[in-house]
Amino acid sequence: MAAAMKAGLGRLGLRVGWQTVGSVLRPAGAAPACLVVPVRTKKRFSVPEWARELSPEEKEKRLRSSGMVFPEERIERTFYLACTADIIDPYIPPEGDARLTSLSRDGLKQKVEKLKQTAASQLALRKVKDHDPDFSTKTFPEKAQEIFIEAHNCLANFNKQKLHSLVTERCYPEMVRGNRYKTIRWSFVESLEPPRVVHVRCDSIVNRGNLYGQVTVRMHTRQILAIYDRFGRLMYGGEQVPKDVLEYVVFERYLVNPYGAWRMHGKIVPEWAPPKEPIVKTVMIPGPTLDPSKEFEETQ
Repeated sequence: MAAAMKAGLGRLGLRVGWQTVGSVLRPAGAAPACLVVPVRTKKRFSVPEWARELSPEEKEKRLRSSGMVFPEERIERTFYLACTADIIDPYIPPEGDARLTSLSRDGLKQKVEKLKQTAASQLALRKVKDHDPDFSTKTFPEKAQEIFIEAHNCLANFNKQKLHSLVTERCYPEMVRGNRYKTIRWSFVESLEPPRVVHVRCDSIVNRGNLYGQVTVRMHTRQILAIYDRFGRLMYGGEQVPKDVLEYVVFERYLVNPYGAWRMHGKIVPEWAPPKEPIVKTVMIPGPTLDPSKEFEETQ
């Protein structure tokens, strides 16, 4: 025990000696060259591998490695059951319509073609009447003309809510496209000829019970149309001079829906129709490039 006490005293004296030497070499006011201060830090939490959110590529890779079979990627498009995406068997207007009489040679040819198309229209007419008993080719043209006039008035007044109830989802973007920042003035003057039904078609989509009816109405009317750009300049037409317009308007109804209504679906433009007048556009003419370092006199 005496030997252990001598060894402890020797170590203590050696430690005191080193401290004395260090105090002599280092002044009292100087800081130590390396100072280690123990600080308690926040415990770091690492997310385990199984709980980490994987990227789509990693998920796909992991699923493929597990033997999952992926279906082929298909391009899908929106499909509306309330209307069709196109005109079913579009009506081909005879060349020279509203100009030829039945006494001329070409007029007789038109009568023969009309009789051929009437047979197919009669079969479609029976299907339409099975779902719409009140439908009649004698009273429908007047109703169709009212829908046509009301839809164009809503377009001129930018009444989009009511326009949706008068035209189909296919016809709506065609009517409103390009009308932003423009002013439309449209009015119906008179009918040069009474409207009449020239074409009736009925077809099913997806299955046989999903029936759609389309009726083409010939309208020969007099209208006024003027379109102004955002600067108030006239682009097309005029409000003073009415023009005679011959149109073939297609109306459609989803026959399976008991609460469905006839709506405007599109227009048929014949190949022999004359081209439309060009649209006058307002273009900005660039002026001279001015140098900011020079002074220019203002022109009055």
